[in-house]
Amino acid sequence: LGAPPLLHLRSRPSAMPAEPAAAHAAEKPPLTSDYLDCAQLRFSLGCTTVADKAPLKAQLLKQIEEKEMAPFYRATCEALGWEADAALLAKLEAANATELARLSDAIKTAEESEGESEICSAMLAKAEFLMRIGERAKALAALEETYAKTVGLGPKLDLLLTKLRLALFFDDKKLTADTIDAAKGLLDQGGDWERRNRLKVYEAVFHISTRSFKKAADLLLDSVATFTATELISYNTFVLYTVTTSLLSLPRADLKSKVIDAPEILQVLGEIPHLANLLNGLYECRYRTLMEALVGIVDSLYADRYLHAHTRFYWRELRVLAYNQFLESYRSVSLAGMATSFGVSADFLDKELSGFIAAERLSCKIDKVNLVVSSTRPDKQSAQFHSAIKQGDLLLNRLQKLSRVINV
Repeated sequence: LGAPPLLHLRSRPSAMPAEPAAAHAAEKPPLTSDYLDCAQLRFSLGCTTVADKAPLKAQLLKQIEEKEMAPFYRATCEALGWEADAALLAKLEAANATELARLSDAIKTAEESEGESEICSAMLAKAEFLMRIGERAKALAALEETYAKTVGLGPKLDLLLTKLRLALFFDDKKLTADTIDAAKGLLDQGGDWERRNRLKVYEAVFHISTRSFKKAADLLLDSVATFTATELISYNTFVLYTVTTSLLSLPRADLKSKVIDAPEILQVLGEIPHLANLLNGLYECRYRTLMEALVGIVDSLYADRYLHAHTRFYWRELRVLAYNQFLESYRSVSLAGMATSFGVSADFLDKELSGFIAAERLSCKIDKVNLVVSSTRPDKQSAQFHSAIKQGDLLLNRLQKLSRVINV
């Protein structure tokens, strides 16, 4: 699979028309994911799991030169330990200075002789330029200034989505959370479905970055049939996120109806290496296939900006889920037989299960004499009985405390 940018194979057409944008945005070219791709490329180049970095470096330098990203180039050289090309940097800085002067003159001209719409358009052009070249603080200030002058829900929501891309580019989680809240507040006042659905994808990506996989899965599944946020991620990456988060979040019945049988997911599932085997291996109880797919896909998850910090967690939780699912079918099973089912050695499985049992993640015990794994999971009726007893004890304790207070 390589680095996540290689997943950019297909994009989805808009599922429903957007409301008319403001006049100053009518002639803008369609948004692309090039901007956030630069952040992903830089991140991938810093990952030890990415073997062949030469093509990624060439791709990133091409984007930097084409978009004249002088500040981003400086920051990238510092972050990755590259020696900056002085001639290239001087060329980019000169181009940036010329363009900033032109954009500032355009704002001044608009303020002197044109209307509010033209002023907003000129201010937005400068903000987007600063954002494009990697000037975080100046771009954020310019976006705030433009937002204050913008009228209308649609253009304001577009500005907040632009601000979200800036926040995600620089991995600013507080700014991302605050901007999502602001956008939701505007959507409560109105707004079209296209922007509402795009915001769901932005929010889902933010939840992935904060390990809220259940919230992310719900939002991604709501957006499967209406995905249009191609300026954020490609559709293949969207499917990767949807499947990986759903595996940990959905019960089997929902996994079947919402993911495995979803035609929008099926049409690209085979284009993403290991993902189909990961999904079907768990659902169809083909645990060897699942483990092989998990090993195959984990490096790609590690090289993803949003999943990187949670790869070890995901690696562990999916194995716990598979072990629990396997043990639900047996009262006891030989350690060797279970190891064969998962395609691992008995010694590895023994150590793995022992750790999860000690952490109370698995309801089983290992008979080291007979090399048997026995399930200690109580049946449903017994579990309900013990739950009722526990809740009854808590209620009695509260009543006793209350009676003492009343008597006093």
